[in-house]
Amino acid sequence: MDLDPLLLSRIQFAFVVSFHAIFPVFTIGLASFIAVLEGLSWRTQNPVWERLSRFWIQVFAVVFGMGVVSGIVMAFQFGTNWSNFAYAGANFLGPVLSYEVITAFFLEAAFLGVLLFGRGKVPQGIHFFSAVMVATGTFISSFWILSANSWMQTPAGFELRDGLVYVTSWSEAIFNASLAPRFFHMGLASFLTGAFVVAGVSAWYLLRNKDADVHKRALSMSLWLILIAAPAQVVVGDIHGLNTFEHQPTKVAAMEGVWETQNGAPLLLFAWPDQEAQTNHFEIGIPRLASYILTHDWDGEVPGLNEVPREEQPPVAIVFWAFRIMVGIGILMLVFAVAGLALRRKEAYTRTSWFLQGLRLMAVTPFIAVLAGWFVTEVGRAPWLIYEVMTHAEGLTPSLTGGMALFTLIGYIAVYAVVFAAGLYYLMRVLRVGLAPEHEMTTADPSQRAKRPFSAASASWEEEPES
Repeated sequence: MDLDPLLLSRIQFAFVVSFHAIFPVFTIGLASFIAVLEGLSWRTQNPVWERLSRFWIQVFAVVFGMGVVSGIVMAFQFGTNWSNFAYAGANFLGPVLSYEVITAFFLEAAFLGVLLFGRGKVPQGIHFFSAVMVATGTFISSFWILSANSWMQTPAGFELRDGLVYVTSWSEAIFNASLAPRFFHMGLASFLTGAFVVAGVSAWYLLRNKDADVHKRALSMSLWLILIAAPAQVVVGDIHGLNTFEHQPTKVAAMEGVWETQNGAPLLLFAWPDQEAQTNHFEIGIPRLASYILTHDWDGEVPGLNEVPREEQPPVAIVFWAFRIMVGIGILMLVFAVAGLALRRKEAYTRTSWFLQGLRLMAVTPFIAVLAGWFVTEVGRAPWLIYEVMTHAEGLTPSLTGGMALFTLIGYIAVYAVVFAAGLYYLMRVLRVGLAPEHEMTTADPSQRAKRPFSAASASWEEEPES
């Protein structure tokens, strides 16, 4: 049996990226939540906020470590499986990825040490500042990564010479046409992921009646964030979709299941795309709504997949269903956002069993939505590696064999299974232990906190008795 190195390499990269993506999207949102908790702890000196911060910092540390381990190998794959792509795009991708390391990863790593081990050893304001810097670093990191990915979706500011990319405008290349909506879309997804995980874990503790007075505060904060971020994501998602419609109409055609260019295209709620026959089976849709959403005109024209040759069409079924999974989860998020608001009266959200049980289940849905959205973005671009510039086949390592690709794919699956099992084990330990006892909180006795070095030294001199 002949093994296709291109197919196996695409499966391998999809597996590695999918495994890795669930960690940054969580740590970005969680880092901001921790920074808020640290700020509240510093401002109010209420031990409740420090207890919550200590707990979620432990979770953050485990997830951050898993993200680092799973992310390192992605860069190696450019050289092992996609060397033609790495060589052709090195003049842009090399500097951008190095900027991410220099401006973000080093920043996160330096201040993460203070955040994890500096409590009680540095002034509380410095500890809060370290939390802010870690949160800032996660957003800077996502900016550079999304800039590189967006450039592959909407390449700009370059020219090809002998098959190599040469940057002609760094501003146009970095701030390419799809970066802004993609960055805000992913940012809101990160906030929603963090909020739903915090809400789900808090709901679990409330159902067990463990530290209920503390966890209901975290639940309240996360529900307010969900109430703001979920509707905002609908707006930003619409803007992102219109941007994609302008620059990658074939991807949108696959998302909507539109084969023939038509005016007044329906919004399909259900269909079974048949790429071989270039049609859909069992269609259920709302007439003309897709045209209105995409063109703001009920009779607007929506280009079909038949506008491009079959070999340039993406795998339609994957894109079509991944998009609906993402949107369906978004609707569920809106439902829980409204339900949380309705249950605000007399804090009913902390006692309503069905709502708390639902939040527990919802804790995993943002990860599914992120992966579904990522599949829409990446699979919908196929067969292009750099959109309309380089195909996947052209970017593949020439000497790569199917056996080599299969061997490394199995190796990655095995290693990542160990990493995930170990990380999940430690996360479960953190959840079982729960919050630290109140008597261990440093905010309970501010006099025991670290002071500024010169202030501490001055105090010791003043207390020294005269000879």
